[in-house]
Amino acid sequence: MSAVENRLEEMRTTIEQEIPSDITITEVRYEGPELVIYTRDPKQFASDGDLVRRLASTLRKRITVRPDPAVLSQPDRAREEILEVVPEDAGVTDLDFHIDTGEVVVEAEKPGMVIGRHGATLRNIRQEVGWTPEVVRTPPIESATVKNVRNFLKQERDERRDILERIGRQIHREEMSDDEWVRITTLGCCREVGRAAFVISTPETRVLVDCGDKPGAEDDVPYLQVPEALGAGANTLDAVVLTHAHLDHSAFVPLLFKYGYDGPIYTTEPTRDLMGLLTLDYLDVAGKEGRTPPYDSGMVREAIKHTVPLEYGNVTDIAPDIKLTLHNAGHILGSSIAHFHVGDGLYNIAFSGDIHYRDTRLFNGAVNDFPRVETLVLESTYGGRNDYQTDQEDSERKLKHVIRNTLERDGTVLVPAFAVGRSQEIMLVLEEAMREGEIPEVPVHLDGMIWEATAIHTTYPEYLRDELRERIFHEDANPFLAEQFNHIDAGEDERQDVADSGPSIVLSTSGMMEGGPIMSWLEHLGGDPKSTLAFVGYQAQGTLGQRIQNGRREIPIGNGYGRGRSNSLSLEMQVETVDGFSGHADRQGLENFVRTMNPRPEKVLCVHGDESSTQDLSSALYHEFNMRTFAPKNLETFRFI
Repeated sequence: MSAVENRLEEMRTTIEQEIPSDITITEVRYEGPELVIYTRDPKQFASDGDLVRRLASTLRKRITVRPDPAVLSQPDRAREEILEVVPEDAGVTDLDFHIDTGEVVVEAEKPGMVIGRHGATLRNIRQEVGWTPEVVRTPPIESATVKNVRNFLKQERDERRDILERIGRQIHREEMSDDEWVRITTLGCCREVGRAAFVISTPETRVLVDCGDKPGAEDDVPYLQVPEALGAGANTLDAVVLTHAHLDHSAFVPLLFKYGYDGPIYTTEPTRDLMGLLTLDYLDVAGKEGRTPPYDSGMVREAIKHTVPLEYGNVTDIAPDIKLTLHNAGHILGSSIAHFHVGDGLYNIAFSGDIHYRDTRLFNGAVNDFPRVETLVLESTYGGRNDYQTDQEDSERKLKHVIRNTLERDGTVLVPAFAVGRSQEIMLVLEEAMREGEIPEVPVHLDGMIWEATAIHTTYPEYLRDELRERIFHEDANPFLAEQFNHIDAGEDERQDVADSGPSIVLSTSGMMEGGPIMSWLEHLGGDPKSTLAFVGYQAQGTLGQRIQNGRREIPIGNGYGRGRSNSLSLEMQVETVDGFSGHADRQGLENFVRTMNPRPEKVLCVHGDESSTQDLSSALYHEFNMRTFAPKNLETFRFI
């Protein structure tokens, strides 16, 4: 019998000793990081609300209890019983029963009412019906992405269970080495913005953190070929952790499966959905630009199938010697700071991903309170000594001023925007400004993936600020449903109609003007001196957006979206930059993040910024806090123990 089987038998014995004698256990198995207990007596299990919590504390595992399929009631009868238990106001829209696992997926407009206070309604469902409920939200705005992901995972349930069981056995395997050391190898985003990728190595485990592209330089991929990454084979990686869905962190995650990776991806649920949306669009844009994509859509589906969603604050075993906890990063929907606890108190590392330290209209600011952190890997996008962003209120005031001036001269305001994060932030500003009469009520056209990304935001309001979450719960107050917002879905003809129909506001991808429908809008509006091109987000070096910011006015156009354009346009629009809407902390925010960290780290690696930004921030943190700081280059390895 293997070490994993022995451990499962030991835990089953412990469980049977802890539970009442009238409860029968039929199977104990691993599914990913969770321990799943099957029982013939699910109602008795549910009658003691603290039993699962006590078992989890004793075994130090996340535990799920499911009924043995042999004791399940028929789905039709269970449906009636569930609807009797759940309040009608919960708005249940679907019940999906899975006999093989004894689970019922309850989709509802108000999941909180299905869960009940402190989980009381869920316990009532288990106690009355026996089935194990899983609750998901009915999106207030219909999302094709959410629908497709849920349907795909439903179709792949059997294979996914096999994947999770294999992952669980890998996590709980016996440790093979008595050595103790921790290393980080930098595979990208050092002294540059983009292609984020790092490997954490121990004698037992290798974990890849992020795997993204570099905006404006699609040929610059992370150094995945080195032995620390895929050079020794893709399956020498134990896990992938994705901090958030922006392509400079996620674009090449599906590529790992092309090279044979078959392990888990740990991230939040909204990041999983957004990763699917953005990587599929990445492939679509590559095709329109005549480039050969590095992988196909099948690899995106594999990535989704292998994703293990985690909630903020949940401590999760991802390897025999590593525990992972994700915390809110305040950057975009579902973005995370990844905290790794290595060994039995041996070492702790936090990867900031991209962070925004202060609260915004969309999100609470980044978390920086951890049990322990010896080393912090910190983004430095705005880490330069002069990188101080405008206060948010001042930024909003300037944006409204730009809009009013443009509309008064019968122009259109064109905003290149990232589909995820900045677009929704701007939408909230515009909705309030029009409602309060601060700017005229005009159509706000949303092009590219912005509407779909917004729908995903409304699916996961628990990741948003409290007051915004409450507004989304009430359809008549949901700011994203304001009548001014128009989804551009008819392509070039609709864009031409918008350009010809008078003053309006257009939010369009891509945010750095590297392809996408923004290029079509430039053709329609670029020659109009009454209109304004308003930058509200970071423009990376080498991108068209940055070149326009720096004064370039001859713009390549034609041949669809993106590169390979054969004609040029003389840009006559006004060009404005409105700082303060970035999803990144500025220099002061980064310093404050470190200053108020509890506990403060011993070492900081300053990454994800150009050379001067990383070096400036590293020097400043060293002098201000007397800590060891580094501005590493790509392909450096740091040993910490």
